[in-house]
Amino acid sequence: MQIKLIIDDRYDETEIHIHTKAYTPEIEQLMKTLKSSTTEVIDGYADQQIHMLKISDIYFVYSEGAKIYFQTDEDEYESKRKLYELEELLEKEFVRINKSTLVNVSKISFLKMEGIGRMQLVMKNETTAHVSRNYLKGLKKRLGIGREQ
Repeated sequence: MQIKLIIDDRYDETEIHIHTKAYTPEIEQLMKTLKSSTTEVIDGYADQQIHMLKISDIYFVYSEGAKIYFQTDEDEYESKRKLYELEELLEKEFVRINKSTLVNVSKISFLKMEGIGRMQLVMKNETTAHVSRNYLKGLKKRLGIGREQ
């Protein structure tokens, strides 16, 4: 892959052009990376206040009923966004571990086997969450563990 950077003061904003022979998984990943937000904070709601939460402070994003919550080390905040929207927005830092939960990869302490095909995730603050079989392969790939099959 060739990368060219052209700096020209005629441009008012940055433009990115990709020229390729075919749409490959590598190009797809590049597109996702370019589209994903570089946001460092996100809005969370508690006690009729809007809190600007550092994404790096969030351990879990989860749904309970029709509501979505951010779980930090100390508090819980409601989100006005849908879980799938947050999954896209936070894809650099978070990975889905079950139908209703996203987890901050940097906050994972270890994984614990609980029988055949059952996995428990233990976070740095010692909270735990169940990893669904459907999402275990994606989690392992994201963490770079296991073997490719």
